[in-house]
Amino acid sequence: MRALVVVAAAALAASACTSSAETGRVPAPSSGGAAATPTQAGAPRLVVEEVASGLTHGWDVGFLPDGKLLVSQRNAVLALVSGGQVTELKADLGSVAVGGEGGLMGLVVHPDFATSREFTTCQNHTENGQPADVRVVTWRLTEDETTATRVRELVTGLPTASSGRHSGCRPTIGPDGELLVGTGDAARGEVPQDRASLGGKVLRVDLKTGEPLQDNPDPASRVLTYGHRNIQGIALRPGTDQVFTAEHGPDKNDEINLVVPGGNYGWDPSQGGTVDGYDEDVPMTDLQRFPDAVPAKWESGDTTEAICAVTFLDGDQWGDLNGALVATALRGAKLMIFTLSEAGDVTSVAIPDEFKDTFGRLRAARTGPDGALYVTTSNGENDKLLKITPA
Repeated sequence: MRALVVVAAAALAASACTSSAETGRVPAPSSGGAAATPTQAGAPRLVVEEVASGLTHGWDVGFLPDGKLLVSQRNAVLALVSGGQVTELKADLGSVAVGGEGGLMGLVVHPDFATSREFTTCQNHTENGQPADVRVVTWRLTEDETTATRVRELVTGLPTASSGRHSGCRPTIGPDGELLVGTGDAARGEVPQDRASLGGKVLRVDLKTGEPLQDNPDPASRVLTYGHRNIQGIALRPGTDQVFTAEHGPDKNDEINLVVPGGNYGWDPSQGGTVDGYDEDVPMTDLQRFPDAVPAKWESGDTTEAICAVTFLDGDQWGDLNGALVATALRGAKLMIFTLSEAGDVTSVAIPDEFKDTFGRLRAARTGPDGALYVTTSNGENDKLLKITPA
């Protein structure tokens, strides 16, 4: 692997940046009342290595026991990465609807992969050539690592838009080995507050069957939380049962949220069904309509970074950053590192210099078995898989 960048720590100068997260200016809170989040004075020093290139909108990363990596790409291609080489897997992905924000999206390798060889993806699905829904599908990688065969459609019926807008969709393994899935609302005004819909939600299901779990807020429902706009990041905090999500705002107020089972997160672009269409002028967390809604732990304020994946740094090699939450940003084209209190409140945010105007849009973020951070770019041409370690 080739080391790309090593840059010393530097102060985050307000004159060089534009977003509230970078300048240290307190974000203007929405009616959700998210806590003010000043930026910490200096960014950490990182080493960034290129693991592989030649990808197309790398959406997610999964780690195999033999050290190889799986990468899902939005253009409906599954890749195996080994020794810096990218090999396209054979897989029946002809029904994937690729367009706009939709296509082959999140991926998670099952904890028992060594014996089951299974992993699960999110993907927009077509029927008779027309967009039908977003589906969560389990696959099995053949022993020769050349082919992914479809095992089961784990969850179907997530709403989709013909444009692919607000498709979500990120899976991860929960604290009890269950599957958690953050979903998008398909830009449909009524979906986030409709608890019968699987869009604009965090879902919690059995990893093998896709069925609801008996200790869900409603044992008959897959829905763990609702009232979300477009979740593209979800992560379990190591050593705890805390789950955090990253959610796209419209033109402001991206959110980092702490999952509260049964919680309403307050996004309602239909205004209780009183308006047609999709009113994006409503607050991300509307405490006037929903006084008991769960406020965000962090908001981007009067701009949008289009935060995407989240993961936790985990390992003594990270020093003071051990346990920090990392988020990628698409529009903001940066990496954001959040330090958290024990209760899950954001205490500071840092943006490493290595990712300022260097790699473009960032999509996936996963912490590998080696403790390194793995990130993908999402620029649409010669995208890269990057490995990040502390300097």
